[in-house]
Amino acid sequence: MEVRDVLYYVRPDAITALEREEIQKVLGRYVKVAKNELPANLVIARSIEFDFRKSMSLDELWEEHGKLIKEFRKLRRKVDSGKVDLKDLKRRRFSLLTLKAIIAKELMNSCKLCEWRCGVNRNKGELGVCKVGPLMKISSEQIHLGEESFFVPSHTVFFWSCNFDCVFCQNYEISKRIDEGHEITPTALAKLIDSKRAWGSRNLNLVGGEPTPYLYWIIKTLEQVKLNVPVVWNSNMYMSTEAMKLLDGVVDVYLTDFKYGNDECALRLSKVPKYFEVVSRNHKLAVKQAEVVIRHLVMPNHLECCTFPVLDWISKNLGRKVLVNVMNQYVPYYR
Repeated sequence: MEVRDVLYYVRPDAITALEREEIQKVLGRYVKVAKNELPANLVIARSIEFDFRKSMSLDELWEEHGKLIKEFRKLRRKVDSGKVDLKDLKRRRFSLLTLKAIIAKELMNSCKLCEWRCGVNRNKGELGVCKVGPLMKISSEQIHLGEESFFVPSHTVFFWSCNFDCVFCQNYEISKRIDEGHEITPTALAKLIDSKRAWGSRNLNLVGGEPTPYLYWIIKTLEQVKLNVPVVWNSNMYMSTEAMKLLDGVVDVYLTDFKYGNDECALRLSKVPKYFEVVSRNHKLAVKQAEVVIRHLVMPNHLECCTFPVLDWISKNLGRKVLVNVMNQYVPYYR
């Protein structure tokens, strides 16, 4: 059975989704990468050479990262204008992705990948809020047909655990660690990603739980992916500014979750502080880096305090740069 046959059987709206005007307008680059007409950001990042030296301090690594990101943006402009072709991009032994992985590993010595900034040494097995240790664990990976039509079929990797504690979580078996998950190596996951892309997946969809605690292993995985595949970062957007810098040049589309219009609701229902400050900041950074689709789940009795403020903020700050999916599927799972 061909990919098109599967789409027609399950999601006939997905077949023509990439051709829709509003999709082309906001997600134009993603559409071309999904069709293999342009290289994904990871392919461009892998072609930016990093002059690796073992003795570099974290400050020196960040300084080098700033220089290579400028090179990345310059090269991406050439690629998008047709001056450089996909086949002209050569994989480097040490690349911008290598540098990002080194920095991510360093950040885990006193973990600050998300805004909890737990400060635990995860490289030595210490556990913070997310309870993610020194290895990569996923709950499952599959071709997913339930996402937005322009993402389907989506190769979705569900990472184990989460840094939120949402009382209504629909994936609570994963996020609350009821499902034990299983360890997987970057090499093994990269092979699965290539096989799903070869089959016809439109993208690699990194979700959970939450992918942020696994940033180091995700980058190590993408270093080994052979095929051209757009990366969708499906996240609660509670990343640190450091993590956002590392995602720059890796993510093609941020598929974000903008839950709350204030900090009080976030603290009561997800047990997370400074929610609006962090998530709104990261959305502003996201639109500078990549294309963005925002999901907002409408919840009972939260129109005035959450839905209206979130949509108003998006309108005033992001405008027509993003697509918004207002979701009506609230079901009180978990507690």
